[in-house]
Amino acid sequence: MSPSSNTVLDSALHHVLDAYRTGEFVTLGRDGTPMAWPTAVARRDDGTLLLTTSLAFAQKALNVRRDGRVALLFSDPTGSGLDPAPQVFVSGRAECPDTIMTGPCGAEEYWRRLFDRQPHSRSYLTRPMRPMMSWYYLRLLITVEPEQVIIRSPLGELAQRAVSAPVTGTGRLPGAAQLGRAPTAVLAARDASGAPVLARTRPQPTPAGYLVEVPPDCPVVRGPASLLVHRHDERLNHMYNALVRGDLRPTDAGWLLVPSTVVEPMGSGRAVDALRVLRRTSRSTDRYLERRGLRRPKVQWDRFRDLAHSAPDPDRS
Repeated sequence: MSPSSNTVLDSALHHVLDAYRTGEFVTLGRDGTPMAWPTAVARRDDGTLLLTTSLAFAQKALNVRRDGRVALLFSDPTGSGLDPAPQVFVSGRAECPDTIMTGPCGAEEYWRRLFDRQPHSRSYLTRPMRPMMSWYYLRLLITVEPEQVIIRSPLGELAQRAVSAPVTGTGRLPGAAQLGRAPTAVLAARDASGAPVLARTRPQPTPAGYLVEVPPDCPVVRGPASLLVHRHDERLNHMYNALVRGDLRPTDAGWLLVPSTVVEPMGSGRAVDALRVLRRTSRSTDRYLERRGLRRPKVQWDRFRDLAHSAPDPDRS
């Protein structure tokens, strides 16, 4: 499929976007670094895209409030059932009010779809889990108004080419272990206007950094950038994500990402990471509220439970 560009989400793409379990969402950090993370996305009838973020991971929201230029890439078709699965790049502007959502009101379809596609998240609503998981349900809503849409070829060819040359070796290079967990990663960079752009690529390690292939429709420029690696299974279990931050530079061999730091918000996947993540998310939630002089609001557990019960349960089908 050859790349094409539109200014709105064409109706022919609706089933594609609806099928993807996750998309890569990029915002601009305070220092201008494009930072991408996987997230669930719901398409609204008015053409906008709805995302949410918990107070524990509010940096995306803070970035949007400072600079509304954002982008999304739908490039990991795991669990989508799409064959082939075109990649879809969407750039636009986002808004994120400071209203803390304690229930599903205004995002019912988002939560219904999440309960359907991630059945294990229903367990968070049980009474024994509520004290530990209240942070998960305190959310901020992010609405993206698409301005440009680019369709790229399915991932298959890139992934197949990458399998024969996975990212290995160069153990001293920051991010080598994390990028070595997958044959491809998502490059988050900026274009000449400073807006964020995204492209799935196959990083190749060199002594100086990672060479990355960039498609012609992704006009990157030199500057801060990052590489996101993430995975999940068909039911959004066994999730892992890591971000390798650095500087993107042109070289004779192509674009080179010189890494500086690695961020693993959910840990490295070890069993002991779960407790650390729970402690960190609780502290981060409290910190967000304290800075605004707010007490932790009460989650509308019953409304979430009713919505979860109304959603299809693949385990009962």
